Amino acid sequence: MDISQDLPVIDSHRALQIWITENLKMVPLPERAHGNFFEECCYVVLHVPWSPKVTQGGSSDLHYWIGKEAGAEAREAAVSFVQRLQEDLGDQTVLHQESQGHESDCFHSFFRPGVIYRKGGRASALKLVETNMYNVQRLLHIRGRKHVSATEVALSWNSFNKGDIFLLDLGKVMIQWNGPKASISEKARALTLTCSLRDRERGGRAQIGVVDAENEATDLTRIMEAVLGCRSGSLCASVPDNSVSQLQKGNVRLYHVCEKGTDLVIQELATRPLTQDLLQEDGCYLLDQGGFKIYMWQGRKSSPQEKKAALSRAVGFIQAKGYPNYTNVEVVNDGAESTAFQQLFWTWSKELDRKKHPRKSKLTQVNLEVGKLHTQPELAAQLRMVDDGSGKVEVWYIQDLQRQPVDPKHHGQLCSGNCYLVLYTYQRLGHVQYILYLWKSHQSTVEDAKALICNAEELDLMHQGALVQGHVTMGREPPHFLAIFQGRLVVFQGNAGSKGERPPISDTRLFHVQGTESHNTRTVEVPARASSLISSDVFFLITSHACYLWFGKGCHGDQREMARTVATVFPGSNKETVLEGQEPLHFWEALGGRAPYPSNNRLPEEVSSIQPRLFECSSHSGVLVLTEVVFFGQEDLDKYDVMLLDTCQENSQSYEEMVGGSLGPGSAISEMTAAGCPTLLASKGSQDGPENARELGLGVDGESPSVNHPSSCSGWTVNGSLPPERLMHQALEDLPQGVDPARKEFYLSDSDFQDIFRKSKEEFYSMAKWKQQQEKKKLGFF
Repeated sequence: MDISQDLPVIDSHRALQIWITENLKMVPLPERAHGNFFEECCYVVLHVPWSPKVTQGGSSDLHYWIGKEAGAEAREAAVSFVQRLQEDLGDQTVLHQESQGHESDCFHSFFRPGVIYRKGGRASALKLVETNMYNVQRLLHIRGRKHVSATEVALSWNSFNKGDIFLLDLGKVMIQWNGPKASISEKARALTLTCSLRDRERGGRAQIGVVDAENEATDLTRIMEAVLGCRSGSLCASVPDNSVSQLQKGNVRLYHVCEKGTDLVIQELATRPLTQDLLQEDGCYLLDQGGFKIYMWQGRKSSPQEKKAALSRAVGFIQAKGYPNYTNVEVVNDGAESTAFQQLFWTWSKELDRKKHPRKSKLTQVNLEVGKLHTQPELAAQLRMVDDGSGKVEVWYIQDLQRQPVDPKHHGQLCSGNCYLVLYTYQRLGHVQYILYLWKSHQSTVEDAKALICNAEELDLMHQGALVQGHVTMGREPPHFLAIFQGRLVVFQGNAGSKGERPPISDTRLFHVQGTESHNTRTVEVPARASSLISSDVFFLITSHACYLWFGKGCHGDQREMARTVATVFPGSNKETVLEGQEPLHFWEALGGRAPYPSNNRLPEEVSSIQPRLFECSSHSGVLVLTEVVFFGQEDLDKYDVMLLDTCQENSQSYEEMVGGSLGPGSAISEMTAAGCPTLLASKGSQDGPENARELGLGVDGESPSVNHPSSCSGWTVNGSLPPERLMHQALEDLPQGVDPARKEFYLSDSDFQDIFRKSKEEFYSMAKWKQQQEKKKLGFF
């Protein structure tokens, strides 16, 4: 390769850029030809995700693709080019080596709805780009469950088999033939690829026909026979799936790679479970995932020569091990590890990385423009928002187990003693869409929580199953939920009135305002005492004489502006602004006198830099397998899939929040008398443990399994259990009063449970949730 060739200018407005070998040089490939790969060529594919997270340490992916008929000179040209490009892009780039037909999921994710392998070289590629040809006769073999690929095969019935899908492309007519053993999801994804070929290569002017059963598509079958000839004999059986087993992927070994003199030494260091501290910043390491994939990890202090040799070292290791030459290789740099690499370790901590490599940086507040959600889908995904919250809003609260409408003038004014349903209606691409939020406070009862779900199901039925449901916990409201109330969400202590209105404000109340924009601002009532104040935030103090807007010394302009917006929720037009350190005497008297409170400035909350992850769930092999879909989009969700989306967010409270919020004031405990707690006294001195917890009606996880105490349930035996016939195969309406239908097995005695489930309750509840449900279904307790 001509090493003097200038490196290309990276187009910052294009996420995907591709180069192809031509006369030992790399030339850019027009976007129209993306997804087509000619087997005599090598390609370099660069993916730079445009996202606000890129500046927070996001990495780019650089792929070196080898066609199965590519010559040695084309390979050398591509390797030289990709190494120079990697040096230019820096350490935040992950390098991948891909081989035709054996590409990584990451590579396939760039090309929707699939990749097409074509015969020929660069000349054929140019011909594809320059003209729309209709004098075409070719047969494509389409395969793939999630990532679809099409390979050009011989124009003959001998190329067909019963389990795959084939496309006979005749220019103006395209016939998709579905094998009798192909699944419906494979047929659907293949048809998406067929339609894409028609639109991209024929300008949408070709006719598509589908043969699902030959005896029902005789006209199409005759056309196929006119091209392929009459078929003699039966078709071949389905091609076996050569995918790597999960057991093989789990065979992980870590090697230390170093040079001793002129020799390269590769020494086995550890097997699974691997720990992050094994990777030292001055070393290079090779991780072998059972021959399925090879990772080369390079420390920050490894030399430039070692980094340049990483790819060739991995290839040499593959040859020495006798692995197939198409084995995938990924070269990762310290600090830019892919998620696939990180998950091969027992734990992976960003905090450990920061301690090893401290960075001097200043955290700054970033204002995100919500108005750009439609033009910047990455921003919408980052904020978990479908729009700016300007759609139609309807609100109900749960009272006497029924939903009652809330007057629009009280929207956004929630009470901690109630549960709420918030229906949001908006339009997307001309279609009406719905989101139903189920808001639950920490003080809501079990009865109200169940009624919330039941009423949500009724609303869903009324809208013919079109509602997308989102469960929201008090204090953990997502950005979109806050945005639909335009930053005026206020949570009052107590219960709502007869029309859903907030409790009357007749005494001293204190409200804590947090947030800088409409999609991150919430206001929550806190105990009216001086110790509740925080110097970095804003508070409202409402008394019988005045309403104070208190600005702490550490709050900034955006917080103050949002607080003035929230002020419209509170009664009275006159709000007295009070600065920290300049409070009037009456202000402190209302709070019971001065008291110390946190004075340190709190850093602004940073939007999580952790990317959400999407997984496809399948069990066709008899084992539940989660396959990650990288760089996913909405098009990856279809009705044939079961998907799991991990947003890397938890709604659980911290210990401090639980003590300060959910448990309520400590003074309430001191007001309890012995006469009021006979159950507590009766249990005093008894042996503590799981069995005693069951006698008190508590579940394994500390939650009550029933609405009422077991003693109130008819049919209970002396030890608090129910006979199996009262629980097994019983409909909801036939269960004894107070039994939680989701945990019917819990009410069995220990001996009955052991006889039916062949294990103890402790063993059963230590199993994964999905395994518990499988057993319950099989035994009649689901």
